[in-house]
Amino acid sequence: MSEQNIPVTRGPRGPRKPRKTSKWTYVLVVLMFLFVCFSYYAYQIVYTPNVENKGEPVYVLIPNGATYEQAMDSIDAKKVVIDRLSLRFMAKLMDYPELVKPGRYELKDGLTNYKLIAKLRSGDQDPVKLTYTNVRLKKDLAQKLSTFINSSPAEIDSLLNSPSYTRQLGFDTTTILTMFIPNTYEMYWTTSAPDMMKRMKKEYDNFWTEERKAKAEDVGLSPKEVSILASIVQAEQSVHADERPRIAGVYLNRLKRNMALQADPTVVYATGDFTIRRVLNQHLRVNSPYNTYLNKGLPPGPINLPAISSINAVLNPEQHEYLYFCAKEDFSGYHAFAVTEAEHRRNAQRFHAAMNQRNIMR
Repeated sequence: MSEQNIPVTRGPRGPRKPRKTSKWTYVLVVLMFLFVCFSYYAYQIVYTPNVENKGEPVYVLIPNGATYEQAMDSIDAKKVVIDRLSLRFMAKLMDYPELVKPGRYELKDGLTNYKLIAKLRSGDQDPVKLTYTNVRLKKDLAQKLSTFINSSPAEIDSLLNSPSYTRQLGFDTTTILTMFIPNTYEMYWTTSAPDMMKRMKKEYDNFWTEERKAKAEDVGLSPKEVSILASIVQAEQSVHADERPRIAGVYLNRLKRNMALQADPTVVYATGDFTIRRVLNQHLRVNSPYNTYLNKGLPPGPINLPAISSINAVLNPEQHEYLYFCAKEDFSGYHAFAVTEAEHRRNAQRFHAAMNQRNIMR
């Protein structure tokens, strides 16, 4: 065997030395950990519900010209946001500080930061349901309307009392209240006072259909006069709407005969004292165009805002010969009707005796 063919043997290998972990591996692990944490936090900020409101609906009002801080402070004041810091973070991330829009926004239970800020920055406000009932005076209506729109009572009242403005709408300062048909109307809180008035005029025009106008003509009244008479009918019967057509029939009968209406509610309105429960002779002498004991025909304007049911009662009166009515002595809220004055006096005597018995003197 030649030297070239002799196998060379090697001794056993020693233990391998462990490789050193690269510092970049540590950096990568840390970065991955931070990424996971950031992703989780970002998910929480964006998608986790951040509004907790279990009770009544909560709304935030952001007026014209409000700054970002003012808007966020208004939201904070409602105390329904769970994590205010995350909401502000999302707001700045979505450029809300530069996109603040006025409006009335509902803070619904379960809203996420993203959905809330998206709603605010887009101006997707929630409408108000505007209603007005139990109103006698223009100042009362102005006060009530100001709770639904971003206008002051003084601003609304000035429009109601402006001869030139009411004339543009087809009314005057005494009949302007007939333009307001009590109902529920949706509009935005940011609606201006003039725009609200235009909307009410549009609703008035929609209400007075050709059919209703024809019925008004049948009873010999204009739409405004129908509302004025309806306000008296409603003041006489505020409890039992089913009796209103009969009361309307009485007043229409008196108008046809050129008789004074002698409606007690108009006297109360003329005095301005709405606590009066018993109309006395001294009240009947109040010098006012609204006193239908002293003045024949309808008063110059309504004494309240009559409900649609009262307007319909005048448009669809009960046909009868009654000329008088008086509250029943049982205080049921219904009335005793009479054709003759003698019969009416007997009914009135019974009612006055019942009032005396209950010690109702004014």
